[in-house]
Amino acid sequence: MDTEYYDDIVIGGGKAGKTLAPALVTDGRKTALVERSLTMIGGTCINVACIPTKTMVASAEVANTVRRSAAYGVKNAAPIIDLAAVIQRKRSVVQSMREMNLHTLESALGHELIIGTARFVSPKTIEVITAEGKTRFLTAERLFINTGTRPFIPSIPGLKKTGFLTNESIMELEQLPKHLIVLGSGYIGVEFAQMFRRFGSRVTVIGQSEQILSQQDCDIAMAVQTLLERDGIEFILNAKVFEVDRIGNETILHIQVAGREISLLGSQLLVAVGRAPTTDTLNLAAAGVIADARGFIPVNDRLETNMPGIWALGDINGGPQYTHKSLDDFRIVKNNLIDGGDRSTRDRLIPSCLFIDPELAHVGLTETEAVQQGYAIRVAKLDASVVPRAKTLSQTDGLLKAIVDTQTGRILGCSLLCYAAGEMISTVQMVMQAKMPYTVLRDGVLTHPTMTEGLNMLFAKL
Repeated sequence: MDTEYYDDIVIGGGKAGKTLAPALVTDGRKTALVERSLTMIGGTCINVACIPTKTMVASAEVANTVRRSAAYGVKNAAPIIDLAAVIQRKRSVVQSMREMNLHTLESALGHELIIGTARFVSPKTIEVITAEGKTRFLTAERLFINTGTRPFIPSIPGLKKTGFLTNESIMELEQLPKHLIVLGSGYIGVEFAQMFRRFGSRVTVIGQSEQILSQQDCDIAMAVQTLLERDGIEFILNAKVFEVDRIGNETILHIQVAGREISLLGSQLLVAVGRAPTTDTLNLAAAGVIADARGFIPVNDRLETNMPGIWALGDINGGPQYTHKSLDDFRIVKNNLIDGGDRSTRDRLIPSCLFIDPELAHVGLTETEAVQQGYAIRVAKLDASVVPRAKTLSQTDGLLKAIVDTQTGRILGCSLLCYAAGEMISTVQMVMQAKMPYTVLRDGVLTHPTMTEGLNMLFAKL
């Protein structure tokens, strides 16, 4: 076989991969980037996750604002949801960002941007089946795996025959479901639940755990659930779906809950129980790369796999599945391999934001985690309704919560359920990263009236 030689090969053009490849080229390295499809240029975030979902969330928020307009002294008729137009707007945003990313990669890589599927045939060599059907063999000194994730589909009898939706396919739905059943009460499920409720669907969420958002403290999770129930969303928790049927235009879920069996009928079923790593087709065994039972690739704090010269970046290395985390994976690799630094994931703070209304943002430890880790803590809570800016906006729903180390005065964690929480959490994160005490936020002169000013009020509770 004819083998093409490179200094570096990047498999997958997600946030880390698409940013790393041009940086390697700039460093003088002969680099190839292999991406499986032109429709996935830029990665999961741009094409089927963060960007399209937040674009649709924005449409849902506009619909809700129109419904609430009388509260602002503005009279208006009830909104008419044109889901096809919502989807077209989403497609336009995605297409523009995909084209921008394609231009950047083509400018940096030229013909070394290869569209095709890759699999290992030896530790440093991959086989690529190109989009044109050709077979190429590429080998390199260093390889970086950044193949991302796909929707995880649980093994439930009858499920695969029902024509269920995933968090990707639901964003191509141009007709509004009459009754959307959401299987999964985590971030993905909850976000779509509120979105489609505000578009006008009846929505029922089924969760396996006793609470929604199982990684959050129960008070935060309950506050979110209460707000969603006020929107008209129904919840069935601590439940197990043991069979799914499709009869005519209805999907029927057979559920075990509270010691009894019930049946739930809906027009559409969204399966939102997490995402699985796209590593099963890589033939990792040929490279000697170890994956865990779920298919994620364990890495050390420098993102190196068990095989020298092979790194795993982004969602597939088993950490939090966020684009900003993937971008920081790039920074670590670039710093170590190009800039001569010694950067690692140690003590890395990764914030998160659930884009419901109001937003739920979090950084650091929850109260439960802090107690489990043996910290002596102080807890501050503040109702969002007392923040002056929230009053001016008529956005008074929510709860702010902070966890502080009693001995050091440092912030261990913070959860913000309020308007603009996703913007506010970065302020808390910067204080935590700088290892400054909570009093910096308690006593800082923050602009009035802003939502961030609520941090003055929250930390004054301690």
